[in-house]
Amino acid sequence: MTHSGERHSPGGPAPRPGSAPRSGPAPRSGLALRVSLLGWSLVLLLGAVLGFGLLTLWSTSVAVVALGVGVPQTLLSTVLVRWFADLHRQWAADRLGEPVDRPYVPTPDGRWPVRLWAILRDPASWRDWAWLVANSITGWFTYGLSFLFFLCGAFYLSYPLLYALTPPQVFRTPLGNGFRPHSVQESFALVPLGPVFFLLWYTTAVRLANLNARVIRSLLAPTEQARLRARVAQLAASRAETVDTQAGELRRIERDLHDGAQARLVSLGMSLGLAEQLLPNDPQAVQQLLAEARASTAGALAELRDLVRGIHPPVLADRGLDGALKALALANPIPTTVVTRLPGRLPAPVESAAYFAVAEALTNAIKHARARRIQITVEFTPHPGTTAGSLTMRVSDDGRGGASPDGGTGLRGIAHRLAAFDGTLTADSPPGGPTEIRMSLPCASS
Repeated sequence: MTHSGERHSPGGPAPRPGSAPRSGPAPRSGLALRVSLLGWSLVLLLGAVLGFGLLTLWSTSVAVVALGVGVPQTLLSTVLVRWFADLHRQWAADRLGEPVDRPYVPTPDGRWPVRLWAILRDPASWRDWAWLVANSITGWFTYGLSFLFFLCGAFYLSYPLLYALTPPQVFRTPLGNGFRPHSVQESFALVPLGPVFFLLWYTTAVRLANLNARVIRSLLAPTEQARLRARVAQLAASRAETVDTQAGELRRIERDLHDGAQARLVSLGMSLGLAEQLLPNDPQAVQQLLAEARASTAGALAELRDLVRGIHPPVLADRGLDGALKALALANPIPTTVVTRLPGRLPAPVESAAYFAVAEALTNAIKHARARRIQITVEFTPHPGTTAGSLTMRVSDDGRGGASPDGGTGLRGIAHRLAAFDGTLTADSPPGGPTEIRMSLPCASS
């Protein structure tokens, strides 16, 4: 179900901020796809030649490192090889419809011997070398073969014209010495081979391209062992960040209690003690002290409510994520639209993480974006056949843009909060706006 709530300015309803989400181009199919792959075949064939050159440069550089020379060449060739491999990873990802991750171990800072040793110890560097060897061979049997089928189709289909326009010693043995046409009329016997090769090209172009993409993925994607190591490192970092965040929250709660409610309660106790002493002699002063005590009590209660709201908002427990976000939008000084598509209640930790992530992104938009309109969109997308899915949250504004997770602690803090749930954060915020902060959390609906 979909809910929408907005706080409007006096001028009337606010339009949706920013531009509409851009949908990607429709995937090609049929002849257009084959023609596109034909162009890529030519590019990849040239790339195979370049890859062989990089293979020679890298192998030579590594070989002469043992002699005490070739270190700059090794580092430079490694950068070039990894850049070249990244281009092929992107090609394979586009063909297979799934990302092909980079498997490299981060290079440590330090002097060149440390960096060089880390590069040479990285198994992914040697898998790049193996891929360069394999690509210089398999490329000619995948996209090279597809390109050859097309050239043969074009050649045989236009053979009579070539026969008529070329000298007698050129193109006279199109099938080898076993067949030699002696006139233009006889050359037409080879024209039917053109459609045959075009049919071969049309039926095998996609399969050969996908085969090449799978070869790239098998050699350039992280191995299962590397994925497990990266996952363990990610979980360790996420755990450390979560522990630090919780410790920071505890320190904040302790500070707020000490500086706020606790100080007011101490003042209240002192006022009541003084009132007790003055009660027999100065009832009017006692009345004033009791009024101050009542004000201190109200202030302490308000600060305790704010503190509890910062830990877990009561509206989130009572009305769920939908109601909590609407309450957040109503308290926002900028006109804010809330659109939610949720099948029901989500797990409490997920709701809490999503609420605070949206609240922090909203605070950033209010403080830094100079926005006139803000929109919050929250949607749960289930995986087919299960209750598990992905909770997507988007906070969009029409402000000045330029937001970046690396530009401050706000978005970085949101990313750390989401990382504890294997969540992600991306920011689309070109200079001048609009800005869209997109957050995702894997979870299950109740």
